[in-house]
Amino acid sequence: MTESLDRRLSVAPMMDCTDRFYRYLARLLTRRTLLYTEMVTTGAVIHGGREKLLGFDSTEHPVALQLGGSDADDLAKAARIGEDLGYDEINLNVGCPSDRVQSGRFGACLMAEPDVVAAGVRAMRDAVEIPVTVKTRIGIDDRDSFGELVDFVDRVSDAGCRSFAIHARKAWLSGLSPKQNRDVPPLRHDVVQRLKATFPDLEIVLNGGIQNIDDARAHLNWADGVMIGRAAFHNPWILAEADEAIFGAPPHRASRVDVVAQYLAFAEPWYVQGISWSRVVRPLIGLFHGQPGGRIWRQRLSTGGRGAADLSAIHDAVVEFRGLQVDRRQQAA
Repeated sequence: MTESLDRRLSVAPMMDCTDRFYRYLARLLTRRTLLYTEMVTTGAVIHGGREKLLGFDSTEHPVALQLGGSDADDLAKAARIGEDLGYDEINLNVGCPSDRVQSGRFGACLMAEPDVVAAGVRAMRDAVEIPVTVKTRIGIDDRDSFGELVDFVDRVSDAGCRSFAIHARKAWLSGLSPKQNRDVPPLRHDVVQRLKATFPDLEIVLNGGIQNIDDARAHLNWADGVMIGRAAFHNPWILAEADEAIFGAPPHRASRVDVVAQYLAFAEPWYVQGISWSRVVRPLIGLFHGQPGGRIWRQRLSTGGRGAADLSAIHDAVVEFRGLQVDRRQQAA
């Protein structure tokens, strides 16, 4: 089994965010950053429409499939399907705190059952040749001592998991919404750093509160990798710095407008086939974050074009954005 994936920088799996459209856009900005799917349940993988749920473009590599589930046999079947489809890694979700996830006995609630997680990891490791990893929290509810976290990682690593992405917040399984669980529990990067010191031979990837590439580089002084979440979705252009700053690769050269044109060439056939306007434009909304005219860009994409036969409204928004740029330069001259 190969463990050769470079996880120095990755984009976190995020429900309703990291679908194939966002991942395609992200890949236009960075060739090296590891991308993750949204979480897909084992039942959906085994019984659902695979192209709709699991399809991805060949340009997305390296790309990892995140699974939600707890039954070892189902996890093994789903992992094998993911490998057969060409994914580069299988990741097990042990971090999502939503009620819906808990009712299915997967996600963050599994931190209370490390032996179940270990059994699932072992089954997936036996089933596939690609890496099997785990994404988890630093604790749940009142089970948030460092000793309990060490015990969890120890048991799961004994089952063959060599790479852990750790969201540096605990999760409250009741009383907080999933959104609140991303913000309310305090960030504890120090706990993850301590975990790395305790397990120097494991790959420990830090997740939680990373806002930009400079943040990521700073944490790479001690972490094996950094996983960026919402910041990379709301402002995807930060990924344009990644290849040069993190991987020492040639820098990204295309302009934002060029990236939009490349993205539309990919997305328009999907839109014509019936993919919704909101799903197609969602990855683009934050592309001009912080730029003059960025607010108007967001407004145009959020309100215009629904029900149109093509994506001409986005082309019109590009023209309007360029005009605003020219006007501002003339005013400043």
